[in-house]
Amino acid sequence: MSEPWVTIVGLGEDGLSGLSDASRSALTDAEIIFGGPRHLELACAGPKGQPWPVPFSTDPVLAARGRKVVVLASGDPFWFGAGGSLMRDLAPGDWCSHPAPSCFALAANHLGWKLEETLCFGLHAAPFERLAPVLSTGVRVICTLRDGKAVADLAEWLAANGHAAARVHVMTRLGGPAQEVTVGAASDLTAQPGGGAPVLAAIEATNPGLPRASGLADSHFANDGQITKRPIRALTLSALAPRPGELLWDIGGGSGSISAEWCLAAPGARAVTFEPRAERLENIAENARRFGLSHRMTPVLGRAPDVLAGQPLPDVVFIGGGGRRDLLEHLRASLPTGTRLVANGVTLETETLLMQTHAEIGGHLMKVEIAEAAPLGTLRGWARARPVIQWSVTL
Repeated sequence: MSEPWVTIVGLGEDGLSGLSDASRSALTDAEIIFGGPRHLELACAGPKGQPWPVPFSTDPVLAARGRKVVVLASGDPFWFGAGGSLMRDLAPGDWCSHPAPSCFALAANHLGWKLEETLCFGLHAAPFERLAPVLSTGVRVICTLRDGKAVADLAEWLAANGHAAARVHVMTRLGGPAQEVTVGAASDLTAQPGGGAPVLAAIEATNPGLPRASGLADSHFANDGQITKRPIRALTLSALAPRPGELLWDIGGGSGSISAEWCLAAPGARAVTFEPRAERLENIAENARRFGLSHRMTPVLGRAPDVLAGQPLPDVVFIGGGGRRDLLEHLRASLPTGTRLVANGVTLETETLLMQTHAEIGGHLMKVEIAEAAPLGTLRGWARARPVIQWSVTL
């Protein structure tokens, strides 16, 4: 293997004094040093220093191929750092890395928290809604923030989402001589424009958050009444069987509740939600936003199978509305062997179709009938919902 031409150096707030001999040697030998203005100053880069372009791009690094290049990153370059951004265009022999303690490690050591039991988020460039599925009593989270002003925005979001009493440690420039740490309830936090980057918030939640079982209350979802109701949604998620990294096609998305719970159920699970009515795409997008899933849920306007062409092939397909023979035939003909398919229906026509298809190719067929207690005059009686037929099969 050729000698690496890029060295990625993790840098802390203690600057050169905290670097290893290997990192210092790389800086001395470098022809060009890339980094943010703060990093370049901490590393005393001088005339070798070249700040990242705005908007951020790794193109200047790649253009220097063949020269001795150092890329500066905060702490551990591969823990919410710049290291991962470079990997798309570098071969294994092109680079080496010398990490320093990440800001998450510094925060955990300052607080005495077990890092393996603490959730870590990079919210300097992601919405606070990413916290919605995880915050609950006793949960500890460390997250990066954009700047000191974002502290007040975080406090406002926590208060609006049931966590005003959460204990929050705000830490700036941790690990260096200028570090500052303040502690208080989320409701008491204010902007800290004087604090320097990096800014972290360590949150200790004290109130219950979202349940982790499938079948969230319908009230959690924006909808116009077209929503798979909670008990049926729980049974449907069980049949869909989400696994990490899998992709779902949700055909006839309605409110997108199935897609949202699919993504919540497994790390990295993604969903493409197809909906023929434009006004419902707004609810789908809103539900993706409020659960912090906008980066994993993709609403698509149109009627299947017409809009399926060109989409990445799914691991699982759910048909929640409008099951038709032409759609089933298209899916059976076009999807790879091993794709899982689940279809729900409430009409007699859909029930007949699913029963016939089950007779042809097998799978699992069941009918679900649910009744809930409701007022009946001055007494109570059972209010029966429409029966739902569900067919599931592995193609």
